[in-house]
Amino acid sequence: MGPPDTFNASTEFILVGLSNDRKTQILLFVVILLIYIFTLVGNAGIIMLVRTDSHLHTPMYFFLTQLSSVEICYVNTTIPQILAHLLAGHAGLSLICCALQMYTALALAAAEVLLLGVMAYDRYLAICHPLIYATAMGSQHQFQLALACWIGGFGVAMVCVSLTFSHPFCGPCCINHFICEMPVVLRLACDDTRITEIIIFVFAAIVLFCPLSATLTSYGLILFSLFQMRSASGLRKAFSTCGSHLAVVIIFYVTAIFVYIAPRIGASPGNDKQAAVFYVVVTPLLNPIIYTLRNKDIHAAMAKVLRKWGFEQKR
Repeated sequence: MGPPDTFNASTEFILVGLSNDRKTQILLFVVILLIYIFTLVGNAGIIMLVRTDSHLHTPMYFFLTQLSSVEICYVNTTIPQILAHLLAGHAGLSLICCALQMYTALALAAAEVLLLGVMAYDRYLAICHPLIYATAMGSQHQFQLALACWIGGFGVAMVCVSLTFSHPFCGPCCINHFICEMPVVLRLACDDTRITEIIIFVFAAIVLFCPLSATLTSYGLILFSLFQMRSASGLRKAFSTCGSHLAVVIIFYVTAIFVYIAPRIGASPGNDKQAAVFYVVVTPLLNPIIYTLRNKDIHAAMAKVLRKWGFEQKR
């Protein structure tokens, strides 16, 4: 008996998508399109406000603009393809396009998790070491940390995606998903993928849990420092400035661990698609909402822009 048939780069991966019902596809197209527009407007609005208001030229808001930039890039990597497939009623990607989408999406997700860890470190320095904060988080240091997050994300993605597509793939090339997600694509490989799965699992665990450890350590030290001061106003200020970041961290890690860690310990592969809807479509929209909902600095900057816009309209 000969070796299993493999398909080459000209053959398509067929994506099952979110639904086979045409009415449901149209409804999902409208809903996801609206979320996509609000996501772009929300994240671009944060970047614009931070860059135009001098009061927001601080390390915390610099890193927030980096996070918003990651979200904008991420949704442009995934959602236009999802919308095109929902509108056409069928989905297909060549192996090369699938690899490119997987690489960029994974790189941006890794950069995001690294940024979340850096943002926690920034809050730790600002609250626990205010006297050295301006020096420790100077503009050059901010740029270096942000650059390290971007380079680290794309470096990790390069290793994982190269390993994934080093395997031959077998038909039927049908993916029970709406994007080229690494764990799902890897299941189509013809040969033994155990070593690759272990390596990817280790990389995922390092990228997820090292920044998480930094975040938990930072907030543990923040709470310890504030409780030592016994300052009620200090506690309120800390929770006000850190609460949004913690909410984003929780949302990110719950979905990421569910997709990349849980399958290794027996979770159902069919649940990948349901979890992906949340972190691919919804989470990039939630981030600007969470960060602006109770942020007085952002509210003030937004009020300035609206007043200026209204004044120009009257003239």
